[in-house]
Amino acid sequence: MYLNCHTYYSLRYGSMAVEDLCVLAKENKVSQLVVTDINNTSACLSFIKIAKDYDITPLVGIDFRNGVQQQYVGIAKNNEGYRQLNKHLSTQLHLQKDFEPDAPSLPDCFFIYPYEKIVANKKKEFTENEFIGISTESLRKLRFSTYREMKDKLVLLQTLSFRNKKDYNAHRLLRAIDNNCLLSKLPESEQGSFSHQMISPELIEEEFQDFPHILKNTSCLMQSCRVSFEFGSGLNRNLLQLGSSREADEAKLSRICYERLPRRYPKAGKEVYDRTEKELSAIIRLGFVSYFLINLDIVEYAKSKNYPMIGRGSGANSIVAYIIGITNVDPIELDLYFERFINPNRKSPPDFDIDFSWKDRNDVTDYIFRKYDHTALMGTYVTFKRRAVARELGKVFGLPKENIDKLSAGYFNYKELDHLEKLVLQYSSLIEGFPNYLSVHSGGILILNDSVFNYAGTFLPPKGFQTIQIDMNIAEEIGIHKFDILAQRGLSKITDAIEIIKKNQPDAEIEDMENISVFKEDPQINELLKTGDCMGVFYVESPAMRGLLTKLQTDNYLNLVAASSIIRPGISSGGMKEEYIKRHRDPERRKQGHPVMLEIMDDTYGIMVYQEDVMKVAHKFAGLSFDDADVLRRGMSGKKTSKDQMQKIEDKFRENCREKGYSETLITEVWEQISSFAGYAFPKGHSASYAVESYQSLYLKKYFPLEFMVAALNNGGGFYNVETYIQEIRKCGGRIHGPCINKSDHPNVIYGKDIYLGMGYIKELESKTIRQILESRQFFGEFKDFDDFIDRVYISIEQLSILLKINAFRFTGMDKHHLLWKAYFKVSKSKPDTGQAVLFKPKHRDFELPEFEYSRLVEAYDQMELLGFPLCSHFELLKHPMQRSVTAKDLIHHTGKEVQIYGNLITVKKTSTSNGKYMYFGTFYDPEGDIFDTVHFPDIAVKYPMRSKGIYLCRGIVVNELDYISISIKWISRQETMSDPRLVNSDFKVKLQG
Repeated sequence: MYLNCHTYYSLRYGSMAVEDLCVLAKENKVSQLVVTDINNTSACLSFIKIAKDYDITPLVGIDFRNGVQQQYVGIAKNNEGYRQLNKHLSTQLHLQKDFEPDAPSLPDCFFIYPYEKIVANKKKEFTENEFIGISTESLRKLRFSTYREMKDKLVLLQTLSFRNKKDYNAHRLLRAIDNNCLLSKLPESEQGSFSHQMISPELIEEEFQDFPHILKNTSCLMQSCRVSFEFGSGLNRNLLQLGSSREADEAKLSRICYERLPRRYPKAGKEVYDRTEKELSAIIRLGFVSYFLINLDIVEYAKSKNYPMIGRGSGANSIVAYIIGITNVDPIELDLYFERFINPNRKSPPDFDIDFSWKDRNDVTDYIFRKYDHTALMGTYVTFKRRAVARELGKVFGLPKENIDKLSAGYFNYKELDHLEKLVLQYSSLIEGFPNYLSVHSGGILILNDSVFNYAGTFLPPKGFQTIQIDMNIAEEIGIHKFDILAQRGLSKITDAIEIIKKNQPDAEIEDMENISVFKEDPQINELLKTGDCMGVFYVESPAMRGLLTKLQTDNYLNLVAASSIIRPGISSGGMKEEYIKRHRDPERRKQGHPVMLEIMDDTYGIMVYQEDVMKVAHKFAGLSFDDADVLRRGMSGKKTSKDQMQKIEDKFRENCREKGYSETLITEVWEQISSFAGYAFPKGHSASYAVESYQSLYLKKYFPLEFMVAALNNGGGFYNVETYIQEIRKCGGRIHGPCINKSDHPNVIYGKDIYLGMGYIKELESKTIRQILESRQFFGEFKDFDDFIDRVYISIEQLSILLKINAFRFTGMDKHHLLWKAYFKVSKSKPDTGQAVLFKPKHRDFELPEFEYSRLVEAYDQMELLGFPLCSHFELLKHPMQRSVTAKDLIHHTGKEVQIYGNLITVKKTSTSNGKYMYFGTFYDPEGDIFDTVHFPDIAVKYPMRSKGIYLCRGIVVNELDYISISIKWISRQETMSDPRLVNSDFKVKLQG
C-alpha cells in the first residue's frame, strides 16, 4: 500500500538506508512497497536485489519534485517503464529545468498527483495511467470535494520518509544543512511532515473503511507493476561486439597481436609465442575480446594526439596487452603471471587502469562518448564524514566557531560539553555515512550494450558528461563493469618539463623518454633514489617513501619496483617491510628464510612483496591450482568471494601443507602473512608501471631540475605545498621572483635560472584581469612604465591595488606605496573597455608625494596575504634570535646524541598505534633549506600537539636507522614570529584570534 517510500538517497531529506526500509516493512508485515526517492534512482537496484531477503515484492519509481514541492510520483509498470522514468528524470536534471505540473506521456508508467496539487491546479482531465493520491491527512478534505466522484482515479499516497522522531529530527537537520540556515530559521515549507511514517496496514484499512475502492485501486495498481533484474558475478552488460560479429572481433585481436609481436620481441622464442597463444585462447574463450579492443582503441586515439599515457594495474601481467600497446611493462622480463589478471574461470571482465594527463583526460573521455552509443561516467556517493557533519551541525545549531572547530577536530572532553554540543555529536553519529551528494567516480566510464537508462537515471556534473546515479558496487552486481580512464599530474609534469626545457635551453639534448633502459642504468639517477632526493618525483617523494628508499639504498629498477609495493600498509603491518629491508641489506640474514619460500621468491628474499606472491606461495608452497590461488588472492584483497569458497580454500591450503610435511607453526605463519598482506599489496606489474614513470621524472630532476620543478608547480605540485617546492627550486640554484607585470604568465615561467611566479597564484586577482594583461603584452609588447599600463589595460582600482600590493610593477623602479597613491589619481572609473589600443594617449599629470618607508616585514606580510607564503625565508621573520642549534646536514655526525634544531614544518602525519594511542611523524626544512624528519612517540605527541604550520625549535635524539636519519623528539616548541607592523596593538589581536 506504500507507493511513495524514501530512503536516504532522497539526498539531504531521507533518513533510512535501503535495508532499514526493508526491516521496517517486515516488522509491519508489509509485503509490497515502492521505493520512490526524490529525483533519484540510486536505491532502486539495491532495493530490487535485497527485497527478496525480506519477503518483499519490490516496485520502483521516482518522486518528482521541484525543490521539496512534490509534482507527481512516477511508478514503473515494467522494465521499459523504469527506463522511461530514468530518461525523463535525466533530461530535466541535465537541463536544470523544473518539472512541469503535468506528467509526461510515458505509456509504461503510472503517475500519481498528490491531492493538494490537483486541487491547487484545478486539474480535471486525467489520462488512463494518471491517478489522484490520497493520504490520511487529505482524506477528510476528499469527503467534501467533487474529486470523490472520480472513484477509479483515487489511490492511496501515504508518503514514508521516517521511522520515528529521531529520524524526523535528523531529517530537519539535513534540511537545515541543505538550506544553509539555522535549525530555528528552517521554514516549514522546506520540511516533510512528521506524519510521514509507516502506518500499519490494519490502521490504514480502518482509516479508509468508508473508501474501500481507494485501497482496491492501490492494490490493483501495485499488482500490475513488475520490474526485475538478474544479479550475479557472471553477468556482463558491457558492449561485447565492436565489429560485424564476435568472430570478426576475435580475428582482429589475433591479427593485431601477431602483427605487432616482432616490435616488442624482435628475437621472440617459443616462450613468447606459447604465452601469447595461451592468453589469446583464454581471452577469446572467456568473451573478453571487446574489452581489449575498446581499451586499445582508447589508447590509439590518445597516441594519435600525442597524449602521454600509462597502462598499469594487473593488466601489465598480460603479454597480449604489452604486445598490442595497452601497457609498457614486459611480463616475461618481470616473471608476471597472466592468471593474476585473468584466471581460467574468471567471469567478470578484467581491469585495466589507464592513466592520462589531467589536461588530456577530458578529451579522451569526449572521444569515448562520441565513439560509443551507451556511455556514462560511473557515479559515486560522497557521504557525510564525522568531521564534516560535526561542522555542519554545529553551524545548524548556531555554535560559535571555536566550539565547532573543537568538535570537528575531536579535541574535547565529553563530560565538559554542553547540551547543544552533545546533541551535535549525537546526531553526527546518526547522519555519519549518509550520502551527502552524488559525485563522479575517479576514473570509471561505462560502455554498455544497451541504454544506460535501463539501470538508473543520470545527472550532469560540471564537466558535461552524463553520470549514472549508482556506484560501482551495485553496478557490478547487475553486470556493469567500468573502464578505468584515470588522470594524474605526474604525466603532465614530464611533458610540460620537456616543453619548458626546449624553451629555456633550446640547445639541450633530451633523451627519448621511452628509452627507460638508459635511465635505469644511469648511476647519477640511481644516486637520487639511494639518498631519497626525490622531491617532486611521481610516487616516491613522500617522507615515508624517501625514508624507505634510503633504508633500502635503492639503486636500481627492480629495487624501486619492490619499494613501490613494500610501502603499502599490508606489508608494513605484518612486519615484512622491516624484514625485507634487513634481508636486502644483509645477505647472511636471507638464509633465515624458509628454503621453499626462498626458492619461490628468490628476487624478494623469500618475502611476499607483490600480490602475485600470494599466488606463487599458494601454488608452489601449498600446491593449490592457479585458479584456486587467484580466488584466494581476490578474496584476501576484499573482492567478492563467498565465505564458503574461502573457507574451502583455506582448508585445502592447510591440508596440502600438512601433506608436504610443514609444521603447524609454519603453516599458520604463512597463512597469517597472506591474510595481513594481500589486501593492500600492489600487483608487480602495477609497481613496475609506477617505477617506469618515476625513472622518467628522476631523469628530468637530475639533469633539468629547475625546469622539472617549474613543471611540477604548474601541475599542482604533488605531496607537498607550493612553498615547499619553491624551497626545492632555491636548493637547486633557482632564483624565485614574485609576480611581475612584464615577466609573469598565468603559470610560473623560467628564464635561465630566474623563476617568476605566475599571476594565477595571486589571491582575488580575477582571470579577466590576467587575460587582459597577457593579451596586451602579446600584441603590443612589454609595458614601458606605469602610465603605459594604465593606458593599455582597463582595470579597476581594486584589481590594480592587488597588483601593486604584490609589487608587480617593481620593474618601474618606483616604490609600490608611491605607485598606489598615483593609481588613485590616474585610474578613470568610467574608462570604456574597448579592447583596442588607444590611438592618442592622454597626457598624464604627476604629483608631488611624500617619501614612503620601505619595510621587508610589510612586504612579507603582503606576500603572505596574496600568495599564501612569503618570498623571504620564514626564519627571517622570527621575533627572537635563534639559539645555538645544528642543521640537517650535521645530524649524521650526532647519531645517538641529543640536539636542538630549528625547522619550518612542511607536513605532519598523525597515526594510531597498536594500543589505540597516536603519534606524529613530522617533516621540516632547516634554515639552509635542507629537509629532516622527526618522530613523536605517544607521550610526546600528547604533551606537544602539532596543530599548525610554522617554525619549531625541536630537541631530541638523533637516530640512524639503516642510513635513514631522523630525530626522536623529546621537546618541541612553536616559535613566535614578528607581527605585521601596520596593525595597531597587533599582539593583542593575535591573542584574541588564537
